[in-house]
Amino acid sequence: MVEYNIKAISAGGVITRIINGDVETVLCNRKDNGLWCLPKGTPENDETISQTAIREVNEETGLKVIIKYPIGAVHYSFYHETDNTTINKTVHYFLMEAIGGNLNDHDHEFDEVHWVEFSLALQIMTYPNEIQILKKAYKKVTS
Repeated sequence: MVEYNIKAISAGGVITRIINGDVETVLCNRKDNGLWCLPKGTPENDETISQTAIREVNEETGLKVIIKYPIGAVHYSFYHETDNTTINKTVHYFLMEAIGGNLNDHDHEFDEVHWVEFSLALQIMTYPNEIQILKKAYKKVTS
């Protein structure tokens, strides 16, 4: 049996705001599996990484955003048994600011999208590599 390795790229964002001195970020939730994560997705057509990040964050959160700074990337792999494929994925993240939109206008990919205080976000987020990205964003916002 032949095994395939595929490289994949995605992009997303950490949207932050400061309310009464507390840093908040936007997290996306799926109720069926308890997933809490940052918004992200894959490029369409000839999009750049930053264009992908802005579009995906807008679609998944309902917020209109601008990029402030690149934060960094995470790398991970997963295996699809059905077609013997290992996906080696890189996700590029950007620190973002909301300039409009409404969380109620998020797409169907997630059940809920919320502003979450930073310390709570660290406790409920599902993926450790995204927690590290959130910590990097926090340092940028508070420095």
